Amino acid sequence: MPEIAIIGSGFAALTTVRELRRRGIDAPVTVISPRDELHYVPSSIWIPAGLRSADGLRLPLTRFLARHKVRFVKASVTALDAARHEITTDTGAVLRADHIVIAAGGRFLKKLPGIENAIIPCEGIAAAEAIAARLPSIRKGTIAIGMATNPNEPGAIRGGPMFEYAFILDRMLRKDGRRDDVRMVFFSPSARPGQRLGERAVDRILAEMARRGIETHLGHKMVRIDPDRVVTEGGEIAADLILFQPGMTGPAWLADTDLPLSPGGMVRADEFCRVEGLEGLWVAGDSGSYPGPDWLPKQAHQADLQAKAVAANIAAQLKGKAPATRFTPELVCIMDSLDRGMLVFRRGRINLTLPALRPLHWLKRAFEHHYLRAYR
Repeated sequence: MPEIAIIGSGFAALTTVRELRRRGIDAPVTVISPRDELHYVPSSIWIPAGLRSADGLRLPLTRFLARHKVRFVKASVTALDAARHEITTDTGAVLRADHIVIAAGGRFLKKLPGIENAIIPCEGIAAAEAIAARLPSIRKGTIAIGMATNPNEPGAIRGGPMFEYAFILDRMLRKDGRRDDVRMVFFSPSARPGQRLGERAVDRILAEMARRGIETHLGHKMVRIDPDRVVTEGGEIAADLILFQPGMTGPAWLADTDLPLSPGGMVRADEFCRVEGLEGLWVAGDSGSYPGPDWLPKQAHQADLQAKAVAANIAAQLKGKAPATRFTPELVCIMDSLDRGMLVFRRGRINLTLPALRPLHWLKRAFEHHYLRAYR
């Protein structure tokens, strides 16, 4: 019987598992990952405010994997031989599968000098805990929040959480009566950060920052990050706390494989999420570089849509049919500010933006509850 191996244990990997089983595929499935937990990072923005705990966002996968009859290999992938369909792990084990799904996520570029002086929020739950630990000590001073992209792949960016942190920290400081003594500055090499969301969304975001008194330092190339300042070609921002989201690239081990890679270091895929030119190899989520509009997002929702296409196409091949399911390019984002949320939606020619509304905050919380039911 054909075997399926999935690299990763995040959104794309687990959605692939669910969709394969939903389609009645009973082939052996192996998940390879150093982590047997799902970390629901989208809700980590609420950890500093106490709306969520770190433990509450780490979901053990033991029951989920057993329910779907999945073999779990706790290991990190170190190499992949595409020609032989062989995966090598840091345990020394070599696994072979007829279908391999690369859903290992991305990693953040750390070439900027001094980047270790900043907290990178989307690195995970621990980053949110670090922000929560640092924030109470800032009674006066400056918080600098910024983002950049991969210069070789401009779409490889996850900027939404940075806007959320700007609005959430502003709200928290006002609630504590500290906002007048704490300066907030948003910085980016882009003159209009968040353009993948659409021009109207950028206008709303910048207007909201202005309304809240969040200063902007935009359009200046970054030079370095010191322990107490952000240095750009357009000047310096003295800061007591620095949150910075760099651009993304693929897992480091991709560089030593025979996989086709994009200029940004991600696996090149077609509209069916097949690795270009290779049979039985698939990619979903942040590890891949896909055809589509220039606003194609790097976010959990898009990873889920790509995983659904992967599962449908593997199922088709196992039944002797050609892959025919294209992934849907779609962006859905609710930018939260603790009590309100701003909605952005893009699909095809549709680009909808709604202003910050209280029901959208609760919609985001309701979606989290609904999504995680499959893993609890």
